[in-house]
Amino acid sequence: MVNDNTGDVDRAWDLMKKIGFAMLVTRDGDKLRARPMSAFLDRDANTIFFLTDARRHKDEEIAHHPSVNLSFADASSQKYVSLTGSAVVSNDRAKIKELFSTPAKAWWDSAEDPNIRVLKITPDDAEFWDSPGTVISYVKMAAAAVTNTRPDLGENRKVSL
Repeated sequence: MVNDNTGDVDRAWDLMKKIGFAMLVTRDGDKLRARPMSAFLDRDANTIFFLTDARRHKDEEIAHHPSVNLSFADASSQKYVSLTGSAVVSNDRAKIKELFSTPAKAWWDSAEDPNIRVLKITPDDAEFWDSPGTVISYVKMAAAAVTNTRPDLGENRKVSL
């Protein structure tokens, strides 16, 4: 069941923005492939962008299977978001220039590199887990084990985006 609470939708977007990096999961035939990517969120447009390289296989995978998963994780603070959506790859040079930043220089010399593409994800829904943090979670788990109860480890919600 998906929750349409605006506050929960805001929290999902806030967590994704704070974490900043996602594992992009695509389908390669019968296999799933994941790789870390730096996310550019545009909440107003309900879109997540990535810069990608045309020489990599993910572009071909997305052309055949546009349904993707993004998994954002901050294990140190026990905060996670898993998002499903549709992806499309484009050669929008204006968007590439807009998104090109210092981290991109690790992969390309400039925004003019002809191999850079924009990966645009339109989210369908997301699920997030927002815990009070590792130490508190461990204390709550230990207390639950001693008292034979289930621990309250924070919020978990499914939202439509």
